[in-house]
Amino acid sequence: MAAEPVWSVDPRTGKSREQVAVEATAEEVDRAVRSAHGARAALADRTVRAAFLRTAADLLDEAREHVIEAADAETALGPVRLTGELARTTAQLRAFAEVVTEGSFLDIRIDLPDTDATPPRSDMRRWKIPLGVVAVYAASNFPLAFSVPGGDTASALAAGCPVVVKAHPDHPATSELCAALLRRAAAKEGLPEDVVVLVHGFDAGVELVRHPLVAAAGFTGSVRGGRALFDAAAARPVPIPFHGELGSLNPVVLTTAAVEERAEAIGAGLAGSMTLGAGQFCTKPGFVLAPRGEAGDRFLAALTAGVSETEPAVMLDHRMRDAFVSGVAERGALDGVLTPVTPGAGGEHTVSAGVLAVDADRLTAATDHHLLLEECFGPVTVVVRYASREEITAVLGLLPGNLTATLHIAEQDDDGDAAPLLAELTPLAGRVLVNGWPTGVAVAAAQHHGGPYPATTSTSTSVGATAIERWLRPVTYQSTPDHLLPPELRDGNPLDLPRR
Repeated sequence: MAAEPVWSVDPRTGKSREQVAVEATAEEVDRAVRSAHGARAALADRTVRAAFLRTAADLLDEAREHVIEAADAETALGPVRLTGELARTTAQLRAFAEVVTEGSFLDIRIDLPDTDATPPRSDMRRWKIPLGVVAVYAASNFPLAFSVPGGDTASALAAGCPVVVKAHPDHPATSELCAALLRRAAAKEGLPEDVVVLVHGFDAGVELVRHPLVAAAGFTGSVRGGRALFDAAAARPVPIPFHGELGSLNPVVLTTAAVEERAEAIGAGLAGSMTLGAGQFCTKPGFVLAPRGEAGDRFLAALTAGVSETEPAVMLDHRMRDAFVSGVAERGALDGVLTPVTPGAGGEHTVSAGVLAVDADRLTAATDHHLLLEECFGPVTVVVRYASREEITAVLGLLPGNLTATLHIAEQDDDGDAAPLLAELTPLAGRVLVNGWPTGVAVAAAQHHGGPYPATTSTSTSVGATAIERWLRPVTYQSTPDHLLPPELRDGNPLDLPRR
């Protein structure tokens, strides 16, 4: 049976650009994983790992024109957006190089022997070691920052884990280019190129998560696809950690005091956030609780004006475009749902942004309206108009887990309702914002990009320094002679690492 070709497609026209590769067979996936597995020992040296990550960032920067051109041709995200995304990607690689050099991610803990303790304590020394080969499933909406050279890859390599990446079919040429740059960076630092391996194809992705030498997986994508892989990871003879980011509504609560104070500014801010990147950010605010009444009407008018001014946009592929068009039509047809700005097809290859609105009591009373509680990928948001504080609580009680939750309050918070609302939002999300917008996820030590299911399948973050923890496991050495210990754990701290 002939291997299936992998085509690069222009989402602006729906036409194939070039054949980039062929889908990997089960045998080729096996070879890829075994090659990566064989490269594990080469990543043991932290100094070399850090240098590799920095060199990878440098090579991506040097090739920026080619990388951005390739990514734009396959995603229609535009050079401005992709220039920023590439800068984020290389900054991420360099940030993890700093994490590796600094060393606190090893979480070294030493308990000296104490014969007087109850019970007596032996010498114990604990640190974290890499899990092994990590399978990374590239995201559609971030062809750089959450794909081949993105955060999952960077954090896994920083942990000392080789990576096999399953390319996303929406940007295979970009994936091939970035993988080649990472492999060249490895060679420049004396590492085997197979610390990073790329495969293509749906079946290859399934084979990858089932391979016995794959020790963990990172995924960014749909609930349906992610859940299928998560279940496969759990059903293995030896289950593995599966860190999946699946879907998120990212609810926003607007207090009456906030919209009375600045309805127009909030409406304009929401319009910019929910249409950013054609609404294809995983942190898009897709569900907003706003008060009924005059102030809420002013907010909705400002939101309507802002969204109405948004030009039709090309989505990442025509499958997503069609899903958006049918999804908003189904939601807009529900009884009692208004369309202040009608979302849908903007043309043969584009979509138009829109706003749906419904009263809170209608949403809580009719189970068919619970479709509005599911993420609709693309430039649309649902505004739920509440009449009382109790209705806010009732609606929030229906929501699934999210990456983010946002609260807008008055500057003085004179009504004192902020703290209780913040307490209600906190269990719903991994990042809670006040008087801001969730689009834009800073790469920082305190960042958390994750949340209760279905936002993610674990409690970990995929962005920020602690993303490295996903690919490590703790080991304790007890009563072990100093010369047999890893250098990181020996007496006198010869490597000058942070220790507890």
